[in-house]
Amino acid sequence: MSENFIALGSETRSFNLKDLAVYQEHSVVSREIIRKPSGTMTIFAFDEGEGLSEHTAPFDAAVYLLEGEAKITVDGKPHTVKEGEMIIMPANKPHALKAVTRYKMLLVMIK
Repeated sequence: MSENFIALGSETRSFNLKDLAVYQEHSVVSREIIRKPSGTMTIFAFDEGEGLSEHTAPFDAAVYLLEGEAKITVDGKPHTVKEGEMIIMPANKPHALKAVTRYKMLLVMIK
């Protein structure tokens, strides 16, 4: 099991999602919290100005911002997403993410 995987599936407890990924200067940090054949849930922490270049995924993805602000481009259209907001990235549509401010997000991928 990789270092960035958190084995929470066998535990029943409450926790704060924001605490699962810690900001690192000039970095994007991720920690997978659920990994199932049907999909994954991953927490990310993006330092200001950091991002993920344009790419596609073969399944739908939902991004929920836990704090901060991001520019998320989906199929060539830019969207500003802020704390408490969510955006859906449809399967096979190119998307990219960039931190306007430091931000943390929950990524839910449905296969």
